[in-house]
Amino acid sequence: MTRETIVIGLGTWGVGHLQPTLWKDPRVPVDASINFNYYRRWAELGEAGLLDFLFLADSQFITHHSPNHEINRLEPFTLLSALAPLTQHIGLVGTASTTYNAPFNLARRFASLELISGGRSGWNVVAGRDSGTAANFGQSEHADHDTRYRMALEHVRVVQGLWDSFEEGAFPADLDTGRFFDPDKLHRLDHRGEFYSVAGPLSVSRSPQGQPVLFQAGGSEQGREFAATIAEGAFAAVRTFEESVAYYSDIKRRAVARGRDADSVLLLPWVTPTVAPTTAEALELARHHFEEDHQFEYLLAQFGRDFHWHDFSVYDPDAPFPDLSDQPDLVTLPQAIALVGRARREKLTLREAVLSSAGATTFRAPAFTGSAEDVADELERWFRGQALDGIKAVFRTEDDIRAFTEHVVPILQQRGLFRTRYEHTTLRGNLGLKVPENRYSRN
Repeated sequence: MTRETIVIGLGTWGVGHLQPTLWKDPRVPVDASINFNYYRRWAELGEAGLLDFLFLADSQFITHHSPNHEINRLEPFTLLSALAPLTQHIGLVGTASTTYNAPFNLARRFASLELISGGRSGWNVVAGRDSGTAANFGQSEHADHDTRYRMALEHVRVVQGLWDSFEEGAFPADLDTGRFFDPDKLHRLDHRGEFYSVAGPLSVSRSPQGQPVLFQAGGSEQGREFAATIAEGAFAAVRTFEESVAYYSDIKRRAVARGRDADSVLLLPWVTPTVAPTTAEALELARHHFEEDHQFEYLLAQFGRDFHWHDFSVYDPDAPFPDLSDQPDLVTLPQAIALVGRARREKLTLREAVLSSAGATTFRAPAFTGSAEDVADELERWFRGQALDGIKAVFRTEDDIRAFTEHVVPILQQRGLFRTRYEHTTLRGNLGLKVPENRYSRN
């Protein structure tokens, strides 16, 4: 590991991701997910704390069981474009599906956000897991897991090719000669692949950071392969130091096997820091949040997502896990296959399977819970122990952001583990990532 400082991104979920009662907190606007000023304040707090980026999740399909923040929320490109002129340094990272976006349109939207923000955008690449999305886009069926990842890789490569349409210096805009642009520096892509045929060129030039930073979260075998191939920031859902070390090592190894520098992909676990004046107070606060967020009825509804939103409330929760063998279409996602296999092997009831899947069988304080010193110590331990390059931190309220940026960040700064000022104007610069060379300039 050659990094000297920790990456810290700020995840925002509106009225709460996996936090079903958060909307009742008087410190959170009940319309947070569609409240522009809520997002603006989070971006400003993140920038005041010198954090690397603001992250927005997204999905294009909902049911009445969807989490609060998904039921009613703003579209990422519109929101991030509105935040761009109100911020100067913090990165702006949005989620977009490769399955349900045409490469040309997505490339153009991100390229526009790049120029509006001065090179601070990032794309969280997702293949899309909710099968119901297909019907929202006039498709009869949702592509299978393997196909979606093959589509995703081709999609990303097409988009990257379109982002290279203009070489540097393509627009001399010379008033004396009357020459606005150099046509020799504009290139068609003429891609013909398994899933896409895209001529190009893109009608937007490159930004100061060359291309948006690519992020991805993948726990399955295909997801890890995809992250190692294209991701520059890999999000991970890990619960322990040991899990994170294993994930870190695996992704770095896979990246190197693909001819990439291990430092070209940053491992960023998704974490929920809980900071309080004392360790005891932080543990009590974390326990309170755990009890609020793990109500069985909510967990049961969310459990159905991996089974294409199957309604598990029709079964007795204390009976053996239901036999779904007569409904094979429900058990196609890797997560569902693994859950069913485990339930059978361990003879779990439905309740046990749901609670175990959510990590809710017993309270266990999440990582990065404690006093400011505790949290800083743990971040340093994970960083130096090659368990992470940084984190995507998700907080419940603005007070929680301030507790972290005003108390934990200064300790990290004193230890030389976090910046004391923004040194670059682009997201790539602040993350320590190289600017991708334009493929046509290279030739």
